[in-house]
Amino acid sequence: MANFSSLIQDWFRQNERNLPWRENKNPYFIWLSEIMLQQTRVDQATNYFLAFKEKYPTISDLANAPEDEVLNLWQGLGYYSRARNLHATAKIVHEKYDGVFPEDYKSILALKGVGEYTAAAIGSIAFGLPYAVVDGNVYRVLSRYLNFDLPIDSTEGIKHFKALAQELLDTSNSGNYNQAIMEFGALQCTPKNPDCENCPLNVSCEGLAQKNQLNLPVKAKKTKVRKRFINYVVLTDGEHTLIKKRGTKDIWGGLYDFPGNDQFDKSIGIMDLIEAYKPQKHYLDRELNHVLSHQKLKVKFWIFEVEKLISTEYEKVKIDSMDNFPMPQLLVKYLKASNFFGNL
Repeated sequence: MANFSSLIQDWFRQNERNLPWRENKNPYFIWLSEIMLQQTRVDQATNYFLAFKEKYPTISDLANAPEDEVLNLWQGLGYYSRARNLHATAKIVHEKYDGVFPEDYKSILALKGVGEYTAAAIGSIAFGLPYAVVDGNVYRVLSRYLNFDLPIDSTEGIKHFKALAQELLDTSNSGNYNQAIMEFGALQCTPKNPDCENCPLNVSCEGLAQKNQLNLPVKAKKTKVRKRFINYVVLTDGEHTLIKKRGTKDIWGGLYDFPGNDQFDKSIGIMDLIEAYKPQKHYLDRELNHVLSHQKLKVKFWIFEVEKLISTEYEKVKIDSMDNFPMPQLLVKYLKASNFFGNL
């Protein structure tokens, strides 16, 4: 264990990726990258990071931007609550801290959308604070290295790995060490096909010695994936359609979509929507499948042609202005594939 920290950091010096948020220790850019990297691959997050950096070079620029603009720029990255929290936190830093990112751990942790891992990453990398990060990469590296089979999603396992990560932290160089162990998990000690033969830790890795590394880490629970059936209705008078901004409690919170109905676990009909809107003509335009982390969506898009669009619940917009509204990736995919929108 004594050489673990130094071996990890030696490996990092030789294998560190050239990533745009590593160009300096600007806490705004570090925070921005960490939020984007939650549930997102580095290669996908990089282009979004560069776009945000160009559009909003300071945290105050981000704070002063309209929410719809931020969500539009985030479109396609998924988990949109991250974007809403990002915008809310930018406003807090702008108003409470005069646009200067706070430098102490408790203040960072108190920011909206920032948990213990993100606070440790920002605090250590930007300010050298002695807090160890614990993410999926760290769980994997430590569980394999020590051959620990405590479930990483159990109370006991989480507590144990947090304490172990903190014990191993090189407090004299915490930012570098935290980046090193995360990078090691991402590139060397990968979930599948880890390169154990060329690993600098292979002599002392207990998981490898016991030929158990591919069975680690252990999870106690399996994520249940639910089926969700949605009928979307594109109401149109030929020039306009109706859309509505979704609330924050469901998937795609803060984004726009069409009227419709949806239900979990069993298919639902279209007749209630026909009865409600009484279209002059209706037809099925597209049927798409879409996979989220915990949901499998089966979605039908119906065109309902009406003489006049009247609604107090939905917003009437010109069809050719749809690009101005942030929408879920599913709807972006539909608009590109649609026979109706494709002919406009």
